[in-house]
Amino acid sequence: MPIYEYRCTKCRRRFSQQQGIEEHGRKRPACPHCKSRAVEQVYSPFFAKTVRKS
Repeated sequence: MPIYEYRCTKCRRRFSQQQGIEEHGRKRPACPHCKSRAVEQVYSPFFAKTVRKS
């Protein structure tokens, strides 16, 4: 399951939540700090490490 990052527009805190792809498109999660559903998704860089033997 992917982990999505969000920022609450009310209390301005960032949090992560693990959600299935289908669940992610249906509803927004509630902020764990203030319980508001006024959240926006934050896109973060990712790091991919590959091992290639030559």
